[in-house]
Amino acid sequence: MEGRRYRPVHLAREHGISTQAVRNYERDGLIPPAARTAAGHRVYSAVHLRALRAYLALVAAHGHATGAEVMRAAGRGDLDTALRAVDRSHAQLLRDRETLDAVEAAVEALGRGSAAGLQDHQPVSRRPGGSPASGLPERPLPIGHLAHRLGVSPATLRKWERAGILLPRRDAGTGHRHYTAADVRDAELAHLLRRGGHPLGHIATVIDQVRGAGGHEPLVRSLDDWRRRLTGRGRAMLTAAAALAEYLGACEAPRPDGR
Repeated sequence: MEGRRYRPVHLAREHGISTQAVRNYERDGLIPPAARTAAGHRVYSAVHLRALRAYLALVAAHGHATGAEVMRAAGRGDLDTALRAVDRSHAQLLRDRETLDAVEAAVEALGRGSAAGLQDHQPVSRRPGGSPASGLPERPLPIGHLAHRLGVSPATLRKWERAGILLPRRDAGTGHRHYTAADVRDAELAHLLRRGGHPLGHIATVIDQVRGAGGHEPLVRSLDDWRRRLTGRGRAMLTAAAALAEYLGACEAPRPDGR
């Protein structure tokens, strides 16, 4: 395979994509530039095969934006930037797992019929050393602080409020929103479900049920589905890591001419 030359159709067939998609990936810097024959036809090598495998695996694991960032950085030899993008995605997966663990603890309290237990709930996942991974705040948060905590915009929180997902209190004098610990819990749950692809109307229903401790089966189904998604994403990240390592190794291997 190492010494073979490939046409765009060879790369396309392996992944069930079009030859135009292969050319577009080259144009966008997602795979290295092809060599050209005297007649101007593209010629690809085993490095290109591995680059395309790595990019598509990265997209499946981390999304298009991160996959593109990694491949462009790798293409220009900036390995630190490429790996930093992968690290950010892994860190997000860990945050999602920790939030999911916390929400499942709240669901368990609901299942026991303990509304008070839900109100007093603190995330149970812990970082090394025994400190809580992400406790709920002791004092109300302004909208900017909550937006920063979740990694969303204040406009997103206002949209969730219009959908009935969040019910923040307003300062009588200024009209500014204040989010209590219960509001933060609702926002973190909404953020998790939103990342799982659930529409705002469904999330509003689930949050309302959490508030009233009035039946948790829809929430349980949502969380079970999201855990399967997280597991799938984690496995996809393993596949992507192997494909990226193979591509980087091929880039670093000496060429037949010894250079």
